[in-house]
Amino acid sequence: MVALDEVCEVIQGQSPPGDTYNDSGDGIPFFQGKAEFGPVYPTVAKWCSSPTKIAESDDVLISIRAPVGPTNMCPVRACIGRGLAAIHPLCGIPSRYVLYALRDSESDLASKGTGSTFAAISGAELRSHRITLAPLPTQHRIVAEIERQLTRLDAAAAALKRVQANLKRYRASVLKAACEGRLVPTEADLARAEGRDYEPADRLLARILKERRARWEADQLAKMQAAGKPPKDEKWKAKYPEAATPDTSRLPDLSEGWVWATMPQLGELNRGKSKHRPRDDPKLYGGPYPFIQTGDVKHSNGRVRTHSQTYSELGLAQSRLWPEGTLCITIAANIAETGILSYPACFPDSVVGFLFDGLPTLVRFVELFLRTARESLERFAPATAQKNINLEILSRVGIPLPPLVEQERVVAEVESRLSAVEIIEISLGSSLKRANRLRQAILKRAFEGRLVPQDPNDEPAGALLERIRAERAKLDQAAKPAKGDMRRPSRRSAKTEIFA
Repeated sequence: MVALDEVCEVIQGQSPPGDTYNDSGDGIPFFQGKAEFGPVYPTVAKWCSSPTKIAESDDVLISIRAPVGPTNMCPVRACIGRGLAAIHPLCGIPSRYVLYALRDSESDLASKGTGSTFAAISGAELRSHRITLAPLPTQHRIVAEIERQLTRLDAAAAALKRVQANLKRYRASVLKAACEGRLVPTEADLARAEGRDYEPADRLLARILKERRARWEADQLAKMQAAGKPPKDEKWKAKYPEAATPDTSRLPDLSEGWVWATMPQLGELNRGKSKHRPRDDPKLYGGPYPFIQTGDVKHSNGRVRTHSQTYSELGLAQSRLWPEGTLCITIAANIAETGILSYPACFPDSVVGFLFDGLPTLVRFVELFLRTARESLERFAPATAQKNINLEILSRVGIPLPPLVEQERVVAEVESRLSAVEIIEISLGSSLKRANRLRQAILKRAFEGRLVPQDPNDEPAGALLERIRAERAKLDQAAKPAKGDMRRPSRRSAKTEIFA
C-alpha cells in the first residue's frame, strides 16, 4: 500500500480567468468537474485560451469537489478547473491501473470529503490517499483482465437497459391502444356478433349527468328545508352548475359506442385546499391524516401508496380529507402526474382531485388516459392556449369514454399487462444492481491480488517503488537552481523524460 503521491504526480486544478474560456473551440479543452464525465472519458464542452493548470493525455482525472471520488481518463492535453485534479503515474505505471485502483477505493476517498455547502477534499488528503501497488508486469495483467471482464459486464448491462427501454415503449403502446379502443374487442363489435343490444357511452354519460343533477337537487332541497325556507317554485333548479362539454372540433374520431366527455361531467374536479406543507408549520405536522405531496404522485405508477408527512387535527381543519379512490393530478412542479389514492388523504392546492362515487373503474380509465395524454394535454383541451395546466384547463380536457362494460375489460387487460411489465422491470432493476456490485467485486479482487495469477519472476512492487524514489531524487537534484538563479524548473516539464 502506497500513498498516491509516492507513485504519481498529483496536479490540482485551478480555474482560469473567466474571459479565457469559451465554447467556440478557441484554445485547448477545459474540464471543470464531474458534470462532464462519461463512463471513461469526459465530454468536451468548453475550451480555454490561457490555461493555468494542465492535464496531459492519459492522465487520470479525479473529481475533488461536489462530489469527491469519480474518475475519468483525460483524452487530450487539457486545462483543468478547481473541481478536478490530474494524476500522472510514474515509471511506466499504466494510467488505467491507477484509474481502477481509485475506482476500487472511491467510497473511502469520498468519506474524506468535508464542507458545509458541498463535499471537497484537500490536495494533502488526495496525495496521501493509499492505493495497492502491484509488480509492474502484474499491473498490466490486472488492467487487461479488468477490461476483459468489464467489457462483458457492460455488454450485459447495455442489453438489460435496452430491455428496459423496450418495456417503456411497450407500456406506452398498451396505454395508447387502451384509450383508442384497440386493446380489447369493442362492446359494439361484441354486441353485433352476439346479436344483442348494449349501452353506448353517450347513454352512459346521459345517465351519469341525470343522476348527478338529481343528487344536487336533493341536496339543495334538503338545505333549504333545513333552513326553514322551502322553495315556492322551481326557479332554484336553474342555478345548477352545468359542467363544461368538450370541444370536439379538433379531437380525433372515437371507436363505435364511445363518446367524448369532460371530468366535471363525470364527477367532482377540485384542487386540494392546503397551501401549507406540514413541515412549514410544526402545529400542522404529525397526526393520523396522510398528507400527499406532488412527489408522492410522481412515482405512483397509477396508485398513491406512500407518503412521508401527516396532518394533525389542526391541519385537517384547514384542509380536506379526500376518500380512497380519488384520482390525484399534479399541476405544479412535475406537471400532470397521476395516481389514485389507496387510502383517505389530504393534499395541497398543487394537486387536483377527481372523484366519482360508485364507479371506480371509470376513475381508473380516466387515470390511464391522462397518462397517455401527459405530454400534450393542450391537444385534448383545444379551447385553451396555455401550455401549463390548471383546474380550468383540466376541466376542458376531452376524455374518451367507452361503454361501461368495455371500460372494465380495458382496465382489467391493462392492469394484467402492466403488472407483468412491473415484475420484469423489478427483475431488471435487480440485475442492474447486481451488475454494479459485480463491477466493484471485480475491482476488489483485482487489488487484493486475486484476479490474475502472480508470477514469482516479476520484479517486486517494493523494487519499483525504490526506483521511483531514486528517480525522483535525481529530478529534485536537477531541479535545484544554480547559485544566484532564483528560478526553479518545473518538475512537471521534466518528468516525461526522466520517468518514461
